[in-house]
Amino acid sequence: MVSIEVQNAYVDFPIFDAKTRSLKKRVLGKVGGKIGTDAKVPIIEALQDVSLSLKDGDRVGLVGHNGAGKSTLLRLLSGIYEPTRGTARVVGKVAPVFDLGIGMDPEISGYENIMIRGLFLGMTRKQMEKRVDDIADFTELGDYLQMPLRTYSTGMRVRLALGVVTTIDPEILILDEGIGAVDAAFLNKARDRLVDLVRRSGLLVFASHADDLLLELCTTAIWMDEGRMRKQGSLREVLTAYKGRDPYENMSAEMLARLGAEPAVAGKGGE
Repeated sequence: MVSIEVQNAYVDFPIFDAKTRSLKKRVLGKVGGKIGTDAKVPIIEALQDVSLSLKDGDRVGLVGHNGAGKSTLLRLLSGIYEPTRGTARVVGKVAPVFDLGIGMDPEISGYENIMIRGLFLGMTRKQMEKRVDDIADFTELGDYLQMPLRTYSTGMRVRLALGVVTTIDPEILILDEGIGAVDAAFLNKARDRLVDLVRRSGLLVFASHADDLLLELCTTAIWMDEGRMRKQGSLREVLTAYKGRDPYENMSAEMLARLGAEPAVAGKGGE
């Protein structure tokens, strides 16, 4: 049975060249948290005292502004970062999807990249060979799949990466949003595959700024702020606290119908 247990975890990054202030800003922007001032060497306190317990079937959204620590937490849960203090224990095979372009080679064809990307995500060659035709049909890239990836537009690359990602069978899916470069019609098509991907996964942790995607894929949420867990609870409750408004406000009738939700009551937030 898959599970994630994190207890009082901290992730710190020392900045040895304290004179290079631009370096500190760049690192802070990527990992979140804040800069500690007590140590002789400045420390980026990317995560601070994070504790959570997730089990099979959980669908957790991560919300917070850029630099709040969401990506650092995803990397901790994936085993890429180890806690400086505290513990992080993950049971199950993790499929980390942070950057849709990771594991793809611009000098080889789309078909070859399908295979490489699948292997990168933990699939076997035989598994990917069975999925190639389905992925090719989904991407709608046609003859471009025989051409080098460097000839693709950004949107075409995202189509190819999404085609591969949405065919894997993950036990634990760690997903960082990165699908905004495709056109609206294709995104709607991709959403159905994402929903099916989440349904197949044992456990999901998904960082996103898109309320509609979070509401469609997740049931609970964690609000990250300066490397700390500011609030944890039902998705609607956390989004309302974070945004200062009910997430269903101003949502289109089409999206409400897709989510099976009722319009928000004016002046009333939360569940």
